[in-house]
Amino acid sequence: MQSFALDTIFILISLSSLSVVVSSSKPLNPCNGDFLHIQAYKQMQNQTNTTQCKKLSSLQAQFAWNYHKTSHNQTQLNILIGTKLITTTGWLAWGINPDLPRMVGTRAIIAVKVPNQITPSVNTYNITKDIQLGCRLQPSGIDFMVQNTTVVDDKDVGFFYVFSTLVLPQRYNVSSLNHVWQVGYCVDGLEPKMHEASLGNLDSKEVLNLETGDCQNIGQHRRHMRKVHGILNIIGWGTLLPIGVIVARYFKQFPIKLDPCWYYFHYSCQVVGYILGTAGWGLGLFLGHESKYYTFHSHRVLGICIFGFTTLQVTQILAFQFKPTQEDEYRKHWNVYHHFLGYALLVMIPVNIYKGIKLLKPDNITWKWTYNGILVLLGVVVLAFEIVTWVVFLYKKCCKKTVEESRRVEIEEDNKGQTNEGSSPRKNEVQE
Repeated sequence: MQSFALDTIFILISLSSLSVVVSSSKPLNPCNGDFLHIQAYKQMQNQTNTTQCKKLSSLQAQFAWNYHKTSHNQTQLNILIGTKLITTTGWLAWGINPDLPRMVGTRAIIAVKVPNQITPSVNTYNITKDIQLGCRLQPSGIDFMVQNTTVVDDKDVGFFYVFSTLVLPQRYNVSSLNHVWQVGYCVDGLEPKMHEASLGNLDSKEVLNLETGDCQNIGQHRRHMRKVHGILNIIGWGTLLPIGVIVARYFKQFPIKLDPCWYYFHYSCQVVGYILGTAGWGLGLFLGHESKYYTFHSHRVLGICIFGFTTLQVTQILAFQFKPTQEDEYRKHWNVYHHFLGYALLVMIPVNIYKGIKLLKPDNITWKWTYNGILVLLGVVVLAFEIVTWVVFLYKKCCKKTVEESRRVEIEEDNKGQTNEGSSPRKNEVQE
């Protein structure tokens, strides 16, 4: 059974890795109609027919660009980025990183939108490690020229967008450009404050080939790993462990006794569920390590507690020599301890799974309804067995009461008969 579980884990992870490799270089995902009606985009198309446009993978952002080489062997890049920033306050950022596809080290253009301001402000910024740790973000010069920057809050098409012309030195490779984008909703004066720590913000980076439009989506790798993490934990901890509890509760003695088959099935569900859940938990730790600036504390702490509790439970199942016998005086305390951990897990596991699903918004509807369906199915099974349990219990109690009443009547009748038999000889003696 353990070998089967390990094979299953290997197949799931292999398929996920294959899908990551296949999707690592994604073709252009065209922009939608609203973005194409922006005036700046029309002007870019009029300038050259090589303008390309694509939907970015997160934050509802869309991106258009064209470029050409200058006489000094530099690259003149025209960019247009926009998103649905419908709040009265917020900011939109786009930048490129000469080293890696990440936020730290990015040379960024950030446009800030505040109430009662006719034209949003825009500046260039160097994003350093100190900024991610909470230091103030101040405008600064960057290592390439930025020209003709305009910012528009176009309420007609519902887009807040930035257009700019960049002159890039040779160190920036147009066939493998690390570009990053962000959206935030908190502003202090004209200073952009920290954006949300959501998965969409974490995934807003990719490596783009300006010539072909193909991209290597860094966030796509994490999304595939999150899917494997979620599937393993929902199947292992969220489904198999509760099934093991149901088997132990309803098939051990009452209402249906399947001894010793119940124990083997209970053991199998717990061990396989533990293996799958632990694999998903380890993958979650890896994802957390990869995004150290974005830690989801409650989800992480609950995951560690679940792993600890399930480890204790499975250790008790595997370590037969430490399990008290039925006659042992400590068996009662062992049962209380074992049942407490089991029912605590039944509460913590769904809570943490829902916390994980919530992190996936806005792409979490399928996950939510799938797990809702699993819980409803398990709940219906438990309710059916509870009804059967109470029906059998009340029936047996009623039968027992009827039998006891019948015995009492029989005993009373026997006593009366013995009394009558004992008094008859005395009456005969008196008559004589």
